[in-house]
Formats: sequence, structure tokens, C-alpha cells
Amino acid sequence: MPLFGICLGNQLLARSVGVSTFKMHHGHRGLNQPVKNLMTGKSEITSQNHGFSVDFESLKNSTLAELTHINLNDESVEGLRLTNGRAFSVQHHPESTPGPHDSTYLFDNFIQLIKNNKT
Repeated sequence: MPLFGICLGNQLLARSVGVSTFKMHHGHRGLNQPVKNLMTGKSEITSQNHGFSVDFESLKNSTLAELTHINLNDESVEGLRLTNGRAFSVQHHPESTPGPHDSTYLFDNFIQLIKNNKT
């Protein structure tokens, strides 16, 4: 089944394939957090509220998941996808503001995954 993880879902997806997470010193709180989509090269303005993160080195060494988004303030993991193409996740809240339309493409991507799963 296709899966789209948001915030805690990002950490849970990572853990489900053996990628570790850790407690951040300060975490990310509030609006206007810049995130870069590594697949498109575009940056997004996001809203965040979390104190844990996916471990970059653990993700880098995984054969089951790959990095898709990175925080431009501290280079922490902001998104990943499974290499089988059936699931992806982001650490920020694409359903929130600011940048109210910056991350809406993620929902379109998830709908496409659902449609492709039917065939």
C-alpha cells in the first residue's frame, strides 16, 4: 500500500526500514523553515514542530531509503522515500502555512501513488 508520512510519520517510516532517529538539541519550531527538495532543486518555506530527526548518516547508508529533502538552516533530514517507490515522507507540515502552496505537490504525488497502486 502507498504511504505518505508527515512529521512523526517521517521518523516512523525511517525506523521501519532500519534508519535511526535521534533527539535534537533544540528541534525545529515555528514558521518560515527553509527546506530544499533535492529531487527538483526547489526550496520551500515550511512550518515545523518537532524535536526528533532522522539520522543523516544512517539514511545515507541505507539501501531501502534515500534522502529527498534537507533543511537549509542546519542540513538535517527533512524528507525521504523508500527505494521501492511505495512510500515517502517529510518532516515538516505540508498541510500548514507559511508558503501555503509550496508543498502541495506532495499530496499530488501521493494521489498518483494511490492511482498507480490500482493498476
